[in-house]
Amino acid sequence: MKLFALFVFLLAAVTLTKAQNMPARPVTGKNDTIKTYLTNYNGELIPWIVTPEIKIVDTRIFASEADRQAYYRLRYNVLKVWPYAKFAASRYEQLQRDLALTGDKDKQKELRKACEDQIKELFNREIKNLTITQGEVLIKLIARETGNTSYTLAKDMKGGFHAFMYQSVARVFGHNLKQEYDPREEHDIEAILFQAGYTSNLY
Repeated sequence: MKLFALFVFLLAAVTLTKAQNMPARPVTGKNDTIKTYLTNYNGELIPWIVTPEIKIVDTRIFASEADRQAYYRLRYNVLKVWPYAKFAASRYEQLQRDLALTGDKDKQKELRKACEDQIKELFNREIKNLTITQGEVLIKLIARETGNTSYTLAKDMKGGFHAFMYQSVARVFGHNLKQEYDPREEHDIEAILFQAGYTSNLY
């Protein structure tokens, strides 16, 4: 009997010690009926609950009607050429992976030719019908997605002479294949892509 009493005493002592070391539970009211998890943070129990992701997007106020129309024209053009920029980026990444797997110059030449043919097919089918403004946006987005200018990509695939010729032709239409992408300057494009829920590499 004495042994049982001693066991009960020790158990009570351990329980009391643990209770003293436990942080105080948050004070709740009569309407606090939702059960949540608690996190012990520096001796304080803090309730937390997982909530769905919420996107906070401000309503843009334009200085004039002309600014509003210009923004929505840009939005239309960005969303129209975005799939082409994504295709170009993914195809270029695939080419780089394929080239890294072989040191055979002839095989590398075949890989570059296959990539070029795919891009040409896309150009002949769809991209050639883009407006000059849409072409300019496409050049920016390709630079955004690949981290390289269109001139650099052309040089990697076709060599310096062909890249120079492409740049010369682009200049005739008001484009610059050497144009780099700065997200701080292209904040409208960044806002459009974010609101559309598009993810990207953004080097």
